[in-house]
Amino acid sequence: MIEVNEAKMTAKTSIFKKLEEMGHEQIVYCHDEHTGLKAIIGIHNTVLGPALGGTRMWNYASEQEALVDVLRLSRGMTFKAAISGLNLGGGKAVIIGDVKQKNEAFLRRFGKFVDGLGGRYITAEDVNMKTRDMEYIHMETNNVTGLPESMGGGGDPSPVTSFGTYMGMKAMAKTAYGSDSLEGKKVLVQGVGQVGMYLVEYLTKEGAKVMISDISEEKLKNVSSQFGATVISNEDIFDVDMDIYAPCALGATLNDDSIARMKCQIIAGAANNQLEDEEKHGYMLMDRGIFYAPDFVINAGGLINVYKEHLGSYNRDRAYRTAEKIYDTCLNIQHVSEEHNISPQEAAIKLAIKRIKAIGRVKLSK
Repeated sequence: MIEVNEAKMTAKTSIFKKLEEMGHEQIVYCHDEHTGLKAIIGIHNTVLGPALGGTRMWNYASEQEALVDVLRLSRGMTFKAAISGLNLGGGKAVIIGDVKQKNEAFLRRFGKFVDGLGGRYITAEDVNMKTRDMEYIHMETNNVTGLPESMGGGGDPSPVTSFGTYMGMKAMAKTAYGSDSLEGKKVLVQGVGQVGMYLVEYLTKEGAKVMISDISEEKLKNVSSQFGATVISNEDIFDVDMDIYAPCALGATLNDDSIARMKCQIIAGAANNQLEDEEKHGYMLMDRGIFYAPDFVINAGGLINVYKEHLGSYNRDRAYRTAEKIYDTCLNIQHVSEEHNISPQEAAIKLAIKRIKAIGRVKLSK
C-alpha cells in the first residue's frame, strides 16, 4: 500500500513540476461514466482576461500524450492573445476519443464541466469539432464561442484564420524578398482542411504556384480539382523545391530531420506547435537562413474572430480588419529578431510576455 501511494505521489509531483515549468494556473480532468467523456482542460494564464481556446477531439495514443498536447496548446494561446493585443488569457481543452463518440449528451456533459469553471475558461471549436458541437455545448454554458451566425455568433473561424495566415505570409515575403507579392512563388500547403483550403484559394488568386499535401485522399482530390494545385506525397514534402512551406495540419513537423532537408526560404503556416523543440529548432531555422513566422502569431485570426464574438455584436468585417494587423506584427517580430540576434520564436514570446507583465502591473495598481 505504501509503495502504491508513493507511486501516485510521484506521478502528481511530476505533473505539478510540469505546470510550474510551463507556468500553468490550472489543469482540470473531466470524466463522465455514462457518456464516456474523458477530457482535459488547461488554463495557462488569465492575467489579461479569461482563458479562451478551442476544444479538440483526438484519439490520443495515451493520456500522457493528451496532457502534453493541452499544456502546449494552452500556453500557445496565452502568447497568441497577448501578442495580438487581445484582452484574453490562454486556455485549451482536449477530448480523448473517437469522433464517433460525439452526441448531444456527450457534448452537453462537456459543457457542464466548462460551465463549472465559472467563466475562467471559454471554449470554441478546434480539430474535429464543428459549429453544431458548439451549439450543444452552449445548451449547458454561456462560456462558448464559435456559434453560428444565426445565433449571433461568428460561425466558422477558419476563413479568418486563413486570411490572417495569408497576411502573415505576405509579410514574410516582404522580409525575405523585399516585396510582399506571392505571384510566381512556389508554396507547399501541408494540410488542406478548412484553413488550408481557404489559404490555397488566396494563394491561387494571387498567382502563386501551389502544391498540397494531406493524409486525406478525398481532400487532396477536391482541392486539387478546384484550384489546380499539384499534389505532393507526404513522404516527399521536405525534399521538394519550394519557396514557402505552409504547415496547416498537426504540429511538430519542424524537427531535426525535416529542417535538415528543408528547401525553402520561408515557413509560414497555420498549424499549432510547429516546432518540435521551441528553442532548438527556432535557432536551427535561423542558422539555415529560413525566415519563420511563429505559429501563435500568424494563425491568430481564428482567436481574433471568436474574441470579437465574445465581446458581443459580432461583425465579421471588424474581425478581418483586426486579423489584417498580423502583417505588421510579423514584420515587427522579424525586426526584433534581427536587432537582438534571437530567433523569431523567442522574439515573439518576449513581446507577448512583455505585454502580459505590463498589463498585470496596471491591474495591480491602486
